[in-house]
Amino acid sequence: MLEKTRGIFLHSVKYSETSMIAVIYTEAYGRQSFVVNGARSKKSTVKSVAFQPLYLLDLEIYYKAGREIHRLKDVRIANPFSTIPFDIRKSSQVIFLAEILYKSLKEEEPNPGLFNFIYNSLVFLDLTSHGISNFHVWFLFRLTQFLGIYPSRDNALICNFFDLQKAQFVSHEPLHNQFTDKHITVLFAALFDIDFASVEKLDYTHSERRQLLEKLLEYYRIHFDNMGEIKSLDILREVLR
Repeated sequence: MLEKTRGIFLHSVKYSETSMIAVIYTEAYGRQSFVVNGARSKKSTVKSVAFQPLYLLDLEIYYKAGREIHRLKDVRIANPFSTIPFDIRKSSQVIFLAEILYKSLKEEEPNPGLFNFIYNSLVFLDLTSHGISNFHVWFLFRLTQFLGIYPSRDNALICNFFDLQKAQFVSHEPLHNQFTDKHITVLFAALFDIDFASVEKLDYTHSERRQLLEKLLEYYRIHFDNMGEIKSLDILREVLR
């Protein structure tokens, strides 16, 4: 059946000399894989320029429930980015977040809240010019709300540590080493009150941003077994020095 849906491009792998498999997070069906015939051919009507990290797409697809790979009839860039491809701070964050999303989004079913959060966050990043160096930190924290691993906010204002394993604030250092220290705990707790309108207010030093990101990634690894090494992390760190 030929259907239309919005999508967010996550990842691709080579399928043949001219074709590829595109992994796309769709509005209608969650994460899905599509064979894109001739995507790397000059004569193809489906141009590979659309398959860039987290590009926002309008799709025409042949979808059949139960299949692992579907066919893509046509794709168009739904909301062309005007700054992300040309701002290395933004583009490096988008490449990093695409890798995180590729590893953490596994559900093959619609999740309108999650889809709209990702979609609208990317539109916001493309349009904003303030506070962008900390966008990825805020995004990772807010994403937990849609992935089912949102931290408990209880006692955030009176506890000195955040236990990454229990996903809660605690008054004493845990016996294990997967927790945030007093300073990073304060920064972590403040993220609960940050929305689109106040992302630009996040003002971290390079050291604070690095430590907070490391703890967020550790938190993801605890709750997602297949997270593994994030290959784009080194580039992100170099760009956001």
